[in-house]
Amino acid sequence: MPDAIVAEGLVKRYGKVVALDGLDLSVPEGTVTALLGPNGAGKTTTVRVLTTLLIPDAGKATVAGIDVLGEPRKLRSRIGTSGQYAAVDEYLTGFENLEMVGRLYHLGVKRSKERARELLERFRLSDAGDRPVRTYSGGMRRRLDLAGALVANPPVLFLDEPTTGLDPRARFDLWDVIEELVAGGTTLLLTTQYLEEADRLADSIAVIDHGTVIAQGTADELKSMVGGDRIELTVDDQAKVTVAQQLLKGLADGDIQVEPGLRRLTVPVADGSSALVTAISTLAENDVRLRDIALRRPSLDDVFLTLTGHEAEERLPADGEDAPFTPDAAPENAAKQLESTEGRTR
Repeated sequence: MPDAIVAEGLVKRYGKVVALDGLDLSVPEGTVTALLGPNGAGKTTTVRVLTTLLIPDAGKATVAGIDVLGEPRKLRSRIGTSGQYAAVDEYLTGFENLEMVGRLYHLGVKRSKERARELLERFRLSDAGDRPVRTYSGGMRRRLDLAGALVANPPVLFLDEPTTGLDPRARFDLWDVIEELVAGGTTLLLTTQYLEEADRLADSIAVIDHGTVIAQGTADELKSMVGGDRIELTVDDQAKVTVAQQLLKGLADGDIQVEPGLRRLTVPVADGSSALVTAISTLAENDVRLRDIALRRPSLDDVFLTLTGHEAEERLPADGEDAPFTPDAAPENAAKQLESTEGRTR
């Protein structure tokens, strides 16, 4: 199966900050690859380079067989993209938004109108198609934005954290739409911070940290790298936190994470159901009462803590310290940070 997306040694710097550090990536045609990582890891920068919105400082890339740097105008007619924030005009109706995109793609007046109605129907927006977008819910706006990315029937689609900020119902609805697109043969590069999202949608997951791919595989392969299941428990008595940690050391398949203030422990285990039974009985025999206990699969934080040695959440700056520059922040924030960074490095 040929690769629809290929990136080799991509480097992108903002002053002294390295956003991409020799990133390599390949996405086979007709498959879904998820870029998984924390804010500032380089996910959005990667998408912006591959969609011709940013010029890398080094490296090369092809999308749909087209050189990203050599033929950007040609490439734009073969791709669709939906960013972290719905790029829709609030004062136009849903229909007018999609018709406008069709006109920009030079589909012609008649075909632009036809395509707009087709997509409104496909994304279950027909009833709201003639209403101003400012009356839409967040989930409706995301669906309309995704519909706009599909006006020209692109063979390659880029979705940058498409479900961030959506409620669970809206997220599930958007997942259904994405699965339909992939079933129709679309190649998809998806960025996300949600392991559950990547687990459901992606054929392959590339974990990015500090601008480079540090691990790649299926969701199950990545989860197996961080020790299988997790027992997460909360003890009733603050004084029993250390006691519980000592009692469960023999069960742990790795380091036990302890949050004393929350009286919570997270224990990585190899055999989840058996270890859960043993943990409950061991704690009960030693008079350690539990407020809550559960068995779960590894989370994004578990993956990152194991692979990189730090949490997925960005560190907050200390008092008097500049906030860290994050090229993957919202565009307006990134622009302000970039301006500030360049001013300090001239």
